[in-house]
Amino acid sequence: MTLLAVERIKLFTTRSPWWCALAALAVVIGFAAIISGAAPTGELTDVSLTQFGYGFGMAVIMVLAALSVTTEYRFSTIRTTFQAVPNRTAALLAKTGVVAILSLVIGEIAAFGAWGLASAMRPEDLALDTAAEWTSVAGVGVVFALASVIAIAVGILIRHSAGAISLVLIYALAVENLIQLIPKIGKDIYDWMPFHVADRFLTGSGPTAAEAPLSQAGSLAYFAGFALVLLVISLVVANKRDA
Repeated sequence: MTLLAVERIKLFTTRSPWWCALAALAVVIGFAAIISGAAPTGELTDVSLTQFGYGFGMAVIMVLAALSVTTEYRFSTIRTTFQAVPNRTAALLAKTGVVAILSLVIGEIAAFGAWGLASAMRPEDLALDTAAEWTSVAGVGVVFALASVIAIAVGILIRHSAGAISLVLIYALAVENLIQLIPKIGKDIYDWMPFHVADRFLTGSGPTAAEAPLSQAGSLAYFAGFALVLLVISLVVANKRDA
């Protein structure tokens, strides 16, 4: 608990998490407002459409997560942390836990805020009546939390803010979509890309759900497994090299 408290204090005494949190909320809720205002009457009937901006919000959360660890490497405060806590794995897991919980909370506030605003702006019935509809909204926070774990792992491996942020953003926002362009096998590979699988978890009730290689629950497990494997690799590397 002491480690968690220390990491919480370190995280919230800098301004970047606050700005990133506000940016993530603004992006997700803002896109919901734009879509709700622009869609013709009677067409906004899918609850998942209210979460259109979640991918951009997730990108902001990944920036927050990457900065939480790369900033310590940049200013060499990570050395002080490791001197105070020789168990590097425990220290880094505490940081990961704090950032993941914060990301979960931001994601839930953003998702329900977007849904609530869209419901208030539109005459259509956007009530959360089914498990799939609840998942498309409540699942956003879970995806944000797992995405933050991935970003922290990348930050531990790269240790430089610009490099880590560039990698996670380029991969999440561009690389996976470009993989579809590979002749013959592109679509098959794309079906197993982690962020596409996370999107499938949130929108698993769509018309192409039967063609997906994983179920909605399986998609969440796959994304969580990817995040866990990457985190374990980063912890092994962090324990083997100098701070």
